[in-house]
Amino acid sequence: MTELRLGPLLRYTDGSRATVWVETDGPCTAEVRCADGARGTARSFLIAGHHYALVQVDGLTPGTATEYEVLLDGTGVWPPPDSRFPPSVIATPTDDDGMRVAFGSCRWAAPPAGGKDRVGPDALDTLSARVAADPDGARPDVLLLLGDQVYADEISDATRQWIAGRRDLDAGPGDQVADYEEYTRLYYESWLDPEVRWLLSTVPSCMIFDDHDVIDDWNTSAAWLADMRATDWWQQRLLSGLMSYWVYQQLGNLSPDELAADPLYTAVREAPDGTDALRDFAARADADPASVRWSYRRDFGRIRLLMVDSRAARVLEEDRRTMLDPAEAAWLREQILDGRGRGSGGQGDNRGGSENGGASENGGDGLGAYDHLLIGTSLPWLLPHLVHDVEAWNAAMCGGERGARWARLGERIRRGADLEHWSAFPSSFDALGDLIAEAGTGPGAPATVSVLSGDVHHAYVAEPSWPGRAPDARVAQLTCSPVHNSVPLSIRLGFRFGWSAPARALGRRIARHGRCTPPAVSWRRTGGPWFGNQIMTLTLRGRSARLRLEQARAHRDGTTVLRKVTDRELA
Repeated sequence: MTELRLGPLLRYTDGSRATVWVETDGPCTAEVRCADGARGTARSFLIAGHHYALVQVDGLTPGTATEYEVLLDGTGVWPPPDSRFPPSVIATPTDDDGMRVAFGSCRWAAPPAGGKDRVGPDALDTLSARVAADPDGARPDVLLLLGDQVYADEISDATRQWIAGRRDLDAGPGDQVADYEEYTRLYYESWLDPEVRWLLSTVPSCMIFDDHDVIDDWNTSAAWLADMRATDWWQQRLLSGLMSYWVYQQLGNLSPDELAADPLYTAVREAPDGTDALRDFAARADADPASVRWSYRRDFGRIRLLMVDSRAARVLEEDRRTMLDPAEAAWLREQILDGRGRGSGGQGDNRGGSENGGASENGGDGLGAYDHLLIGTSLPWLLPHLVHDVEAWNAAMCGGERGARWARLGERIRRGADLEHWSAFPSSFDALGDLIAEAGTGPGAPATVSVLSGDVHHAYVAEPSWPGRAPDARVAQLTCSPVHNSVPLSIRLGFRFGWSAPARALGRRIARHGRCTPPAVSWRRTGGPWFGNQIMTLTLRGRSARLRLEQARAHRDGTTVLRKVTDRELA
């Protein structure tokens, strides 16, 4: 009998449809059967010896929450007969219900081999326990996972032992993930966690990668990439990372319409073995990153979410270095301005991905297509001022502003200090700021524009302002990290200082040495920094927005709770 290996993961939902992802231990027909009669089936597809299915469920009733079960070849496999959790449900809120958007990033399933500083309770586990304890209470309507869902370069003791049983750890890449099979182990370890497994089965999720999903500092610079390509293991690592990301994360990000129009998804499903088709796709993404789009758009009623790839879409050559390649930047502009009466109003080419269609048009009555714009990017746009200035200085040094010797030193510093956020791409930093100001100004402007990020192992709120411009929207950088990771004292002290007034003055002096042009936007920290394993939630209703940050805290009896750190109105 075929068994469920991973999942189910509830991924896409709208008023009448949903997709549910599963991994099984053999070929089968997967079925999702809802208590209200809605159902869907899908035949599994094969990638590198692993079997998967993405089941589209049709006929859901808007404004309801219905229990569901998963069957493989007609035999029920979910919920497990001994489950201690409430039944999984598919909820289809209406536009009038408002929306709770929970987000965070950077989750170790377990501390990496060799030990780290005290990690503390897992915020996702703790969120799951709270939702399970009160299934009819408030819960997220969608969970945004903003990068580092798995750590290919920081593996647990158990995974290290498993890898050592299949290859020599003295050969590259050592005790890091090397191939697709080892990636499947990471997802198995992470998503088999009982609390996380149940949470992902009942709360829809949207995901985007960051560096550790492949390797620390992925695509830091052209010189970094050349060094990696010179190794005998990088090609296999990268292709395996992109292949596993497409299977485990990207497929569920897309709507049924996008999936139906995706030639890769069709090829993989129709082939007896889809491995070669997916590997060819990953190789094309490596050879020509601009040919593939990992970014995507989701509209939840009058809330627009744009998940932006800030890793694979980079242009790395020093003389034209940008966070987003030109086509990706044009796509982002189109999606932000679509329905605002500006831009092309179209969806743009999909370059191997696809975008959520059916965007509203500006009806000419001053009402824009959305009330809230969420820009999900794993790397924060606005950083502590000292960090921003050091990254801008470093970009100037690496670009040759003070000669070859400084350029070589700058590259070493860039890699050693992880200087590769939006601030390290000054033209892209300013371009994103200009686009946000344009989107938030004038008739039809949304109530809020929120940049949602993680990566930097602390949480904070920063609010920008533009000289001579005053957007109508409330604009904020909302950063939440980690969900479950180490936050050593050095990080706490470093970022506390980085946000201070003396650090800001020091940063200005460093920027002057780099002959850096001042950024086109200024900003101030209005919340934080907060440290710990944490989750942020935006509650959006009409044109109002409320932000809540909670941290996972352990009691002496071993139980954990999410404790409120801040709760404030944004609009």
